[in-house]
Amino acid sequence: MPLLEPDPEALRPGTARAPAPDRVTDGSAAGTPEPLRSELIALLGADKVLWKISDLVRYASDASPYRFLPRVVLVPEDLDDVSAILSYAHGKGREVVFRAAGTSLNGQAQGEDILVDVRRHWTGIEVLDDGTRARIRPGTTVLRANATLARYGRLLGPDPASAIACTVGGVVANNASGMTAGTTRNSYRTLASLTFVLPSGTVVDTADPVADEELANAEPQLCAGLLALKAEIEADEELTDRIRAKYAIKNTNGYRLDAFLDGATPVQILRGLMVGSEGTFGFIAETVFDTLPLDRRITSALLFFPSLTAAAAAVPRFNEAGAIAVELMDGNTLRASVSVKGVPADWAALPRETAALLVEFRAPDEAGQEAFEEAAAEVMRGLDLVVPAVSVTNTFTRDAGTIAGYWKARKAFVTAVGGSRPSGTTLITEDFAVPPDRLADACEALLELQSRHGFDAAVAGHAAHGNLHFLLAFDAASPDDVERYDAFMQEFCGLVVDRFDGSLKAEHATGRNIAPFLEREWGPRATELMWRTKQVIDPEGVLAPRIVLDRDPRAHLRGLKTIPKVEAVADPCIECGFCEPTCPSEDLTTTPRQRIVLRREMMRQADGSPVETGLLDAYGYDAVDTCAGDSTCKLACPVGIDTGAMVKGFRHLRHTPREERIAALTAKNFRVVEASARLAVAAGNAIGERGGGRLLESVTRLARRAVRPDLVPEWLPQLPGRAARELPRTARVGASAVYYPACVNRIFAGPETGPETGPAAGPAGTSLAEALVALSERAGKPVWIPQDVAGTCCATIWHSKGYDAGNRIMANRIVEAAWGWTAGGTLPLVVDASSCTLGIAEEVVPYLTEDNRALHRELTVVDSLVWAAEELLPELTVSRRTGSAVVHPTCSMEHLGDTEQLRVLAEACADEVTVPDDAGCCAFAGDRGMLHKELTDSATAKEAVEVNSRTYDAYLSANRMCEIGMERATGHPYRSALIELERATRPPGR
Repeated sequence: MPLLEPDPEALRPGTARAPAPDRVTDGSAAGTPEPLRSELIALLGADKVLWKISDLVRYASDASPYRFLPRVVLVPEDLDDVSAILSYAHGKGREVVFRAAGTSLNGQAQGEDILVDVRRHWTGIEVLDDGTRARIRPGTTVLRANATLARYGRLLGPDPASAIACTVGGVVANNASGMTAGTTRNSYRTLASLTFVLPSGTVVDTADPVADEELANAEPQLCAGLLALKAEIEADEELTDRIRAKYAIKNTNGYRLDAFLDGATPVQILRGLMVGSEGTFGFIAETVFDTLPLDRRITSALLFFPSLTAAAAAVPRFNEAGAIAVELMDGNTLRASVSVKGVPADWAALPRETAALLVEFRAPDEAGQEAFEEAAAEVMRGLDLVVPAVSVTNTFTRDAGTIAGYWKARKAFVTAVGGSRPSGTTLITEDFAVPPDRLADACEALLELQSRHGFDAAVAGHAAHGNLHFLLAFDAASPDDVERYDAFMQEFCGLVVDRFDGSLKAEHATGRNIAPFLEREWGPRATELMWRTKQVIDPEGVLAPRIVLDRDPRAHLRGLKTIPKVEAVADPCIECGFCEPTCPSEDLTTTPRQRIVLRREMMRQADGSPVETGLLDAYGYDAVDTCAGDSTCKLACPVGIDTGAMVKGFRHLRHTPREERIAALTAKNFRVVEASARLAVAAGNAIGERGGGRLLESVTRLARRAVRPDLVPEWLPQLPGRAARELPRTARVGASAVYYPACVNRIFAGPETGPETGPAAGPAGTSLAEALVALSERAGKPVWIPQDVAGTCCATIWHSKGYDAGNRIMANRIVEAAWGWTAGGTLPLVVDASSCTLGIAEEVVPYLTEDNRALHRELTVVDSLVWAAEELLPELTVSRRTGSAVVHPTCSMEHLGDTEQLRVLAEACADEVTVPDDAGCCAFAGDRGMLHKELTDSATAKEAVEVNSRTYDAYLSANRMCEIGMERATGHPYRSALIELERATRPPGR
């Protein structure tokens, strides 16, 4: 064990608490039992079998109110692996559940035996026929697929609110639709073909002309069974009419019986049945979608009404006018959404009865847009709207920013309302559909039912399609509260079915919550046909038992999860998973959601239990060490939960008093530390140039093992030499801004650009500081570099590692210095590293004294990208351009909102600019890429593949450490966009 290995006990909750009724029992503390573990490792390989108790717990939760602990988690890489898993399950009598993003709201992604992760190795999109079709692998998110299709003016039909995280495979498996899909643009209607693996292991490609012939040879009983069911259904006219009527509105409850009416052959029938089957019929390995036109002319309005029923009554009129989306939000939803960044604060005081409609029209051209706007104006003249807050306008707009704000509030329905629920309560999300012309009555009846059962629920939904969603919060640890919830569900199901002849699941799929009520909606005849269909396709019941079909009338109450209180920053989390695709460690260790899930399980345990100890042993590396701390999870989370901040708090808890004192000492003496770092870089670079690079790597690895991997960086061959001793000479008199070179740029040199030999070549040895000074001078807006910047820092070094004392010292030092340099905030402070800009502008604030907070409020901190794009570029003349450039936006730019400025600068320098669709945080995170290079390797893998799919003339970013990380990932030297801009605007002949 390393000498300074942190004590896992430092993170033990240590609070007096009674064990929760749904805690993981001590018998599971050892993880996957034998011989299951060793058999699966022998079958698939150790790297595809997750067996530790921490692995099982982090996969036990999804976005639903349920929690089931798997016996093992498998991570297959290809169809051979999937077939092997299914064959093993058949031979051993085991059960298999497939899980992708885990954004399902009813427990579809949870299993109690073998759980299979089909997200990690199953991403990718291939555009076909100029974008009219797309071949998409099941682990690809809807957002990622649409990003690629947008270049072709196309998009997918399904558009769930969870598009940032939910995967295409999950969307098909649940027939999730969303805001605009309705019954005509969903997966059932827009899926051209798919490839799937049946429970037997047979692979079927529905696009293969001989698929039926091959299936008949491989599965004759299955084919005969499907055709027999088809004949039986078609012979029953009353049943056939009932099936057609059920799918006239949105319906994902049970299996798609209309597949027997729409498909003529077994393969065609299976193609329809797989949609909405929730993983109970097979594994969807690949999809081919017919895409839809991306109409870019958009007009939207957020209209406020005095009541939910008044808003619902207006929906048919907008439908008739041609609106593609009419979204309903009640008062609780509107008030809760103020937690979402950008939502007007005065919504918090909206009257309880207030409701709103988000109405949107989309057209391919100006004429179409004007026609829709005229139709909308006609509808508006007959509406009784209210203005319950100053921010309310009740007008249609074309402004993209305003429209994006409306949708951000709407899409945050589940997370915003869920995040504002009472602490410790479990959240239930339900959706149902009624004929659209009965929506107003359904709203009134739902509100009355909720009130009678003591629920102050929130209601929203896709009103254009008669589809409503509502949220209920209750204490799953309280038997009385669980019974209250059960009583509500019993009456709710009767209301939807008996009064409105609606569907109990409109788009979230049956799941565990509605499975007991399936027969209530469909009746015994159709329900029995669904059971028989499952028997034909999966006779041994291997796949996802109890998720769609369950005869237990209380199955919806089984496995409800308690929500114990955790750290305040993370306590509002509803485990939706929106954060996961943005997390750099997603494919390496844990995600933000999983870090919270693991912490909650610790709180369910009795203090000192074997399970708690097992979780703590893994938590240090899996959750703390390999968190990049970039807080992009905060940006993805609709209510801004910053798991990175929680992890920084954990890092602080692991520090010994001695470590904190040393960190504070380095802050106090940072001038000496900075000079020493420059000398160390120079020495390391000199050794490396003499062929000692491998020696440096070996020595630092040994030191890491002896001391502690999280304290000693590993030498990387991509590390540049030291920066020049002297910064460029500048004058204070006449300066338009103060230029603060970040310490990383004072320590490390820029990339080796070499002599200028072609249009893409840069100036030999031009540093970032020289480039920015030259650009500012050239634009007539000179900058001044203070002579005493050495020894100062943005404090991110200490902040990211949780060294509070050192952070406080440096945060106050830099603010005091900046206030003096800028003459009390008279001049802007231009910072040349985006992470440092973020640090000085925002992250230092909580650590400042009250006096220094007052000084900070007077500062104007500007990122160098913004300074160059907005202040310098308009005054510059581009004299030489490169052919192509690929850019890497940093996570700090995302926080600052500066990514567009990076693109602007790149477009000034290059004829063609590409921002990779898979661009994300590189996880180099200062020195974390040297402490845990496996983290950066994992975080950059997808982006590197995309970047290396072709050659670019320039590789650009705006943070030196991120540039090093991307060079390590791609093999190409990245440099600052400002260096490229300086080259592009240099006068001819220079």
